[in-house]
Amino acid sequence: MTTEAKIQMIDITKVFVTEEMETHALRGVDLEIYDGDYLSISGPSGCGKSSLLSLLGLLDSPTSGRYLIEGKDVSKLSINERAVVRNQKIGFIFQAFNLIDELSVFDNVALPLRYREPALSASVIKDKVMASLEKVQMSHRTSHKPNQLSGGQQQRIAIARALVGDPAILLVDEPTGNLDSKNGDAVMDMLAKLTQAGTTLCMVTHDPRYADMAGRRLHLLDGRMAESLRFQEAV
Repeated sequence: MTTEAKIQMIDITKVFVTEEMETHALRGVDLEIYDGDYLSISGPSGCGKSSLLSLLGLLDSPTSGRYLIEGKDVSKLSINERAVVRNQKIGFIFQAFNLIDELSVFDNVALPLRYREPALSASVIKDKVMASLEKVQMSHRTSHKPNQLSGGQQQRIAIARALVGDPAILLVDEPTGNLDSKNGDAVMDMLAKLTQAGTTLCMVTHDPRYADMAGRRLHLLDGRMAESLRFQEAV
């Protein structure tokens, strides 16, 4: 493990202001995620999990504080600048899969690569897509459409899409929320194997069983980091 954090948040706050009220979603959050970490974030509804994940994914900017990805401060980037960094550094896995039914499995996975600048060649895109699909054991489904697949298979395709750009970190939002327990367990087992192979992963989940699978557990309460545990493997 490197001594420099891959992801670092320093005294992060997020405040939402309306005409009637001011809501403090995050209050002075400090967070470091290192290469190969497997981190889970849990807590009651309204505790700030979604706000934290949005900031980590550069879908929003903090009200104050600093956010660094691989040493680069991304706290004050414009919307367009955030989009570029997000495409290059962050992979998303959503509860709802967010696949495009009109596109084949191959084209769904290739989508993030088609927005890369400078543009990637067709052969490079093909190699990356096939390698990513092989990681989730779905390389035999390239020509299928998402609606021809089971929920568990669709989530595997979503994982492949998140991995295809070699992101610095995978952000995972309730990955089993739309799956039955059998498929949910299979997806969690796949995520665990990815982290064992070196993938850095941060997951939001309400399921304590799945939260316990992570090497580190982060608990949020009222926008503050209430508890952070790192589990060491027995020697």
